[in-house]
Amino acid sequence: MSEAELVLRSTRVITPEGTRAATVTVSAGRITAVLPHDAEVPAGARLEDVGDHVLLPGLVDTHVHVNDPGRTEWEGFWTATRAAAAGGITTLIDMPLNSLPPTTTVGHLRTKQDVARDKAHIDVGFWGGALPDNVEDLRPLHEAGVFGFKAFLSPSGVDEFPHLDQDQLARSLAEIAGFGGLLIVHAEDPHHLAAAPQHGGPRYADFLASRPRDAEDTAIAGLIAQARRLGARVHVLHLSSGDALPLIRAARAEGVRITVETCPHYLTLTAEEVPDGASEFKCCPPIREAANQDLLWEALADGTIDCVVTDHSPSTADLKTDDFATAWGGISGLQLSLSAVWTEARRRGRCLEDVVRWMSARTAALAGLGARKGAIAPGLDADFAVLAPDETFTVDPAGLQHRNRVTAYAGRTLHGVVKSTWLRGERIVADGAFTEPKGTLLSHPR
Repeated sequence: MSEAELVLRSTRVITPEGTRAATVTVSAGRITAVLPHDAEVPAGARLEDVGDHVLLPGLVDTHVHVNDPGRTEWEGFWTATRAAAAGGITTLIDMPLNSLPPTTTVGHLRTKQDVARDKAHIDVGFWGGALPDNVEDLRPLHEAGVFGFKAFLSPSGVDEFPHLDQDQLARSLAEIAGFGGLLIVHAEDPHHLAAAPQHGGPRYADFLASRPRDAEDTAIAGLIAQARRLGARVHVLHLSSGDALPLIRAARAEGVRITVETCPHYLTLTAEEVPDGASEFKCCPPIREAANQDLLWEALADGTIDCVVTDHSPSTADLKTDDFATAWGGISGLQLSLSAVWTEARRRGRCLEDVVRWMSARTAALAGLGARKGAIAPGLDADFAVLAPDETFTVDPAGLQHRNRVTAYAGRTLHGVVKSTWLRGERIVADGAFTEPKGTLLSHPR
């Protein structure tokens, strides 16, 4: 312990072995030991005793749309990473859209990195994009350090990121499988979407009918078939349809390499409570009914759904019109995701260890960062969140760090107040006060 620079102590430390009173030592930004609570503090080390607050590993959010550069009026690295830090998130992986340019070539990746480098309050990595015409760019992007590749099977909402048809999906997936990469997929079938009633207007029931569950189910079935045929690794983004879960369970039983995520808004909000005209609740796929939500929670409990991520997808307030057909689809959730999920998890009898597994350990593993992030264990980065799990707060949009303070959680009372967030042994936010950016840019470990 003689080399320890920092010691954090809590009566409740969430470790891979469970929650216990412990003393955590840190040196050079890494955890060096997890010791008994009453372990002696080495000479020269600074002690931070957080008492009965919970010390948990910093969250890893693998699904964030920062939109910088190009649509920085929607969001940017400075504001997004501040919001993430305020919510206990210490690592995010940025989606290849809705920035301009999208992250679909190595040159575009370098542009993104140059913009992010001095603005990141937390660690940031990047997904690449798989488009109909960029198969030859996939391997170079992989070698340049992206964490995998995102594809849409239905229109993405922005013209510069077209979706893949089944033949294009097969070509991209075969290329990615050839170098052992990961394809992450927005799985909605365009034919089912086109066949669904498209009324437009302010009624949420009409919007929900326009994005039926069978669009997800059919797209996921096709993705499973392609992954099975090619031996490829695939990941289903933002699952909202509980009807797709039997398909996923059966595929895994056959050995198909498929993982699945869902999002806080699907786990905490229901279609029945969405007011007409309230497009701050619009996302694609949509927030569905309470009975469907129960299926998602059951799938989290049994491991069919691997992880929970925000799909933070902001826009300017003027794009959130009261017409669900034309309003921008996306929910801003970075700052509130931990508290939102914990609020519902505790109501359903789940524990904070579950939340850490879904939002830190498994997301780190998905991104290939399990040797560095996602747990309080020796050798890993000293990334922490300090949480008061029983304290509550009411969501006030004015208190959010997002560039555009539009939120579906406005007015909701949530459990779990993040007291401070630490990145590689440095406190980066405490009680609303931020340091200057200390994040680094991450590449996928090869």
